[in-house]
Amino acid sequence: MLADLDAQLRSAASRLGPFAGGVRYIPRVGSTNDVVAELAEGGAPHGTVVVADAQTAGRGRHGNHWFSPPGTGLYVSLLLRLTRPPAPLLTLATGVAVIEALQTAAALEASLEWPNDVVAMGNGPSRKLAGILTEAATEGDRARVVVGIGINLRDAAWPAELVHAAASVEGVTGRPVDAVTLLVELLAAVARCYTQVESGAMSALLARWESFAPSSRGVAVEWMSGQTRHQGVTAGIDEQGALLVQVGSRLERLTGGAVRHVRSSGT
Repeated sequence: MLADLDAQLRSAASRLGPFAGGVRYIPRVGSTNDVVAELAEGGAPHGTVVVADAQTAGRGRHGNHWFSPPGTGLYVSLLLRLTRPPAPLLTLATGVAVIEALQTAAALEASLEWPNDVVAMGNGPSRKLAGILTEAATEGDRARVVVGIGINLRDAAWPAELVHAAASVEGVTGRPVDAVTLLVELLAAVARCYTQVESGAMSALLARWESFAPSSRGVAVEWMSGQTRHQGVTAGIDEQGALLVQVGSRLERLTGGAVRHVRSSGT
């Protein structure tokens, strides 16, 4: 992988922005996010990238385990050092980048579910193709952000709880996908999207996110607040990346937690 990776990175350098020169490949790690965080503590620069073929302690939001066996996925973490730390917006921007990379490298049309899931399109229950984990820490007047991306490339011996919840790029398309090509297109798409985030020109990017997220409008959802279960109908996202939900006559603004789709509104 390394020789092909280096060659493709050099060929695409003009499109990769800060990610052109800092890609490290490690075949097996505990968590790529943890490796990048350790590198950051040692002074690694903005744009450092770690990519692995397997993780033994991969994780998603809320401490959930991310199943990361060897030979079946692409596991990537990026280091960002920013003066503006809009972590929720970085998560949404990364989702757009993953969709665009899958379109380019695998001819796969997928969709987004707020805030961080990339799912296979279809009429049945959502099946996750990829997930995003953004972890931020403050360093003086700047933010250090580690963005982790896990993409299921091939079907695996899924644990029982994932058999009907997970999907892979090759499983959906019926075609093999080249991991290096997908990685390069992912970094190029992330560089494009992050430029918009850093410039503050978010309206077009947020509109693009919504265009990839049909469930962000007109779909019934439920969520927990403390010990109370709430329900409402999605009404888009706001300029900070919060999910808007219509609950009776009022509009709720959700900024975190787990949201479950319960049914289509029929619209």
